Amino acid sequence: MGFIATDLFTAEARREAVRDGASAIDLTDGSDLIERLGELELGVRITEKTVREYVVDTEWFGRV
Repeated sequence: MGFIATDLFTAEARREAVRDGASAIDLTDGSDLIERLGELELGVRITEKTVREYVVDTEWFGRV
């Protein structure tokens, strides 16, 4: 059995999905869903975009 959501599952839902003695439940959240659709080429395309990440250098700002 599985559940698909366009958002994220709560920590409680993720714990329940793997709880001992319970039936196995596959949880697919929004980011997993879009990744799977892209891999299967179902309605979305994967592009090669670079995402730039910025990290604040607190030491530098402390000296200014």
